[in-house]
Amino acid sequence: MKSNGFEPRIIAFLCRWCAYAGADLAGVSRLEYPPNIVPILMPCSGRVDAQYVLLAFKNGADGVLIGGCHTPNDCHYISGNYKALKRYALLRKYLKDIGINPRRLRIEWISATEGQKFARVIEEFTNELKKLGPLKLR
Repeated sequence: MKSNGFEPRIIAFLCRWCAYAGADLAGVSRLEYPPNIVPILMPCSGRVDAQYVLLAFKNGADGVLIGGCHTPNDCHYISGNYKALKRYALLRKYLKDIGINPRRLRIEWISATEGQKFARVIEEFTNELKKLGPLKLR
């Protein structure tokens, strides 16, 4: 895929119990995926405040990934994934209103045993952001 040398910067807020462990599994399994992410360990996807996402974009992220436990029903903190999903929906609307393509924000449910899924998600998201190009804030 041609990208004119553009490599997107992705900030990934990953829950400690599943998504972060899935990222760790991808690494120890030596799975190949783009090195475009900056992983940030979060206690739960429900703790990813909208302000964190907006600051990530303000400080140069081209995309933001929120990674939570395997499914919304499987959150270690019972309702954390539901809180994350509500914030995600509101954030996408807000991003559109302020001129940021909502496709630059992604949420994924990744279990600790899904290293391959983690690698695939990073690959897909990186390719999507390459198509969108660098984020240019007004």
